[in-house]
Amino acid sequence: MFTGIIESIGTIGAMTPKGGDVRVLVETGKLDLADVKLGDSIAVNGVCLTAVELPGNGFWADVSRETLARTAFVDLKPGSRVNLEKALMPTSRLGGHLVSGHVDGVGEVVAREENARAVQFRIRAPRELAKYIALKGSITVDGTSLTVNAVNGAEFELTIVPHTLAETIMVDYRPGRKVNLEVDLLARYLERLLMGDKAAEPNASGLTESFLAEHGYLNK
Repeated sequence: MFTGIIESIGTIGAMTPKGGDVRVLVETGKLDLADVKLGDSIAVNGVCLTAVELPGNGFWADVSRETLARTAFVDLKPGSRVNLEKALMPTSRLGGHLVSGHVDGVGEVVAREENARAVQFRIRAPRELAKYIALKGSITVDGTSLTVNAVNGAEFELTIVPHTLAETIMVDYRPGRKVNLEVDLLARYLERLLMGDKAAEPNASGLTESFLAEHGYLNK
């Protein structure tokens, strides 16, 4: 588990094809690796990766085909900057919200505007994730825990203060940029609870509009 509070900006040092997937070297910059051991988890742009080698200046991790298919990792290359966070410890402050490091989908930055000293971003989420994104709710973008300030369909807005811009890769975001999205865990569990016994049926796809109407959750 993670908090979504970025600890360091790292750099992709190498990406090596290996047996059909990819082994990646993440150079971790100022991130303190003194307490990191083989097998530990580190979130890279919000993707939970396992350290399989520790060369001293960072860590190597294996990235599966599943991760490449479901995240914006496929767009990374040597030299790309990435957000880094070590796994949550029981004594850590929960400065953001509970983040699993399991990306739900890839979004796209569609607008960037200056807003006094802050920057306003508008991001388009995949249509199937829109139902989990709520005004003033939490969302994780490339591993960063953020508050949603406006929602319009599948698009949502974020107001990013100078400190967050300086400490994350969001300063690099421009329209067209693909980003990893993880919705709030509570929204995911709430969906399954509301489905009740339907959740055990094969191919249960979640809370569709017809399901909600059938069970009285929508005004008819």
